[in-house]
This record gives sequence, structure tokens and C-alpha cells, in this order.
Amino acid sequence: MPARTRRTLLGVLGVVVALIWVFPVYWMVNSSMLPNAQLQLLTPTFLPFGGSFDNFTQVFAGGTFLPALGMSVTVALITVVVCLLFAFLAALAISRFRFRGRTAFVLAILLVQMLPAEGLFIAQYKMMAGLGLLNTVIGVSVIYIASVVPFTIWMLRGFVAGIPADLEEAAMVDGLSRTQAFMRITFPLLAPGLVASGVYAFLQAWNEFTVALVLLPDNASATLPLWLRGFIQASASKAIDWGQVMAASTLVAVPVIIFFLFVQGRMTSGLVSGAVKG
Repeated sequence: MPARTRRTLLGVLGVVVALIWVFPVYWMVNSSMLPNAQLQLLTPTFLPFGGSFDNFTQVFAGGTFLPALGMSVTVALITVVVCLLFAFLAALAISRFRFRGRTAFVLAILLVQMLPAEGLFIAQYKMMAGLGLLNTVIGVSVIYIASVVPFTIWMLRGFVAGIPADLEEAAMVDGLSRTQAFMRITFPLLAPGLVASGVYAFLQAWNEFTVALVLLPDNASATLPLWLRGFIQASASKAIDWGQVMAASTLVAVPVIIFFLFVQGRMTSGLVSGAVKG
């Protein structure tokens, strides 16, 4: 098969896969703009002609979305910042230095990853209750950080290990201090790894449901996944208004899309900056 034909077929296959992937998102947004009566018709409506934003208005009218949004954003940001800080320092330590207990530390990270989250719920609840941190940002953030940091260390360790230490040594020969060599040479090369690890930490904190369900029993301190569950249950007490449910789901997804659009540019600039600095 000619190379040009192969590339064309692969391109068509990529478009088909992308359309299949994006269709559920499109259907959610499309349904959010249609009235419930129209959604229950046997004939599907693929374009929201004649639709409106009434479903979104009804979601905001409950007065519970914005507090849940603020809770999720706060918890996610705390988790991302603290996870990147601790994971970055740990990845540097186990990749660049040889010290006593290094192997035990690496094995401990692996063992923590093997523990099922469900087996820790009782201990986590009792610990947070004893500290008075139930229904608080700090309480749920601490548990999120503890669960996300081990894998984040492994992600960053691969990026750090992939950057030769000779680059820093060459910069130090040219007159830079170790700190200057790290900040000017190594850190720009690590930017894509930091972004990728931050995306992972953000998604884990944003979408997490079970830990939040245990540690945030008060509806007033619910995160967005808990709020969406409560919203669906409230709708289920009567005839489910799928238009409003889809509008609520769209509102939950929008911050994630905005976050990805933001970090995508940062990841690209980090790659280019790292290549130039190297």
C-alpha cells in the first residue's frame, strides 16, 4: 500500500474515532438546550433548533450550584499545588540523589498504590472526624493529596530521569550555580511533565466521588459530583427532567474543558522552551 494512501486512511480513521469520542459530549450539550417533552420523543433531535437556556436557568435557580463549584475549585487547586510541590521534590530526590532508604521509599510508593481506596474509608472517616475536619476543604484536600501524590511522583520521576544530569553540569562549568543551572536548563524541560502531572491531579480531585461522599456528609459542603448526584435524586422524586440533568452535567464539565484549553498552550510552550534552553 502506498504511503500516501496509508496516511489518508489513518487520517480518516482518526476523524471517525474523534467523532465517536466527541458525540456523547455533543449529545449532552444538545440535550441541555431542549425541553424535556422533546427529549422524550421517539425521534431524536440532533440540532437544538428552537432550544433555549431555560434548563440552565432552572439549575442556577436552586442556589446550590455556585457553592458546590467553589468547593470543587478550591479543593482541586489545593490538591494540584500541594501534589506538584511534594511530588516534584520527591521525584528530584529519587532520580538525582543516592541516599539511605531510597529503595525503601520507592517500594513504599508502590505499596501505597496497591491499597484499595475502599479499604481506607473507615480509617479516613474516623481520622477526619477526630480532627474535626469533616465537611471542610482541608479535610477532603488532605485525603485527595495523600491518594494522588504517589502516582504523581512516579509520573514526574520518569520526566526527571529522562533529562541528563550532564546538562546541569555543563551549565555549571560555564559559570552557573547549581540552582541557576537547574532553573535555566532543567526546569524548562520539566514543564511538560509538571503540566501532565497537574492535569492528572486536577482530574482526580475534580471527579472524585466516593471519598467526598464519606467526608462531606453535609449537603452545604458538597463538591460538584455530590451536587450532581443530589440534583438527579431531587429530579427523581418526580418525573426526571433530563434537560435539566444534561444542563447540570454540562456545567460540571465546562470547568474541565476550560482547564484543558489553558494547560494545552502551557504544555506546548513548555516543550518549545525546553528544546531551546537545552
